[in-house]
Amino acid sequence: MTKKDEGIAFNLISRQKLGGLGPDEKLKFILKEVKNGKILVLEQGLTPVEQANLIEHTMKEIEQDTFIGVEMEGYSEDRPTFLQKLFGLTNRPRLTLIGPANLLKMIKKDNDMIQTKIIPGSGAK
Repeated sequence: MTKKDEGIAFNLISRQKLGGLGPDEKLKFILKEVKNGKILVLEQGLTPVEQANLIEHTMKEIEQDTFIGVEMEGYSEDRPTFLQKLFGLTNRPRLTLIGPANLLKMIKKDNDMIQTKIIPGSGAK
């Protein structure tokens, strides 16, 4: 890699991109990108079930020398309104941030901001 190529890649993923993928395809897409050293910002976050499935798939892919796992943080679903509860409608989770565990460290999260630290030279491709 030349000096010009160095840096950390972010992929901002639209809800349409992930919405067009099936559940398994979505997890494979995310895991492939993260294993390639990308940090993903998902416009529409992952549900708790999707997050659990991603962690489960990640655990099967861990290789001590090349891939140690994912770091993930996001905003949970907005609280449903009375009408949404009445009609059984749920909100999708808001933004989710996912990256390689050796590259991305979560510092702080509140209702309005997720603060992260990127560790340069930690294996970004």
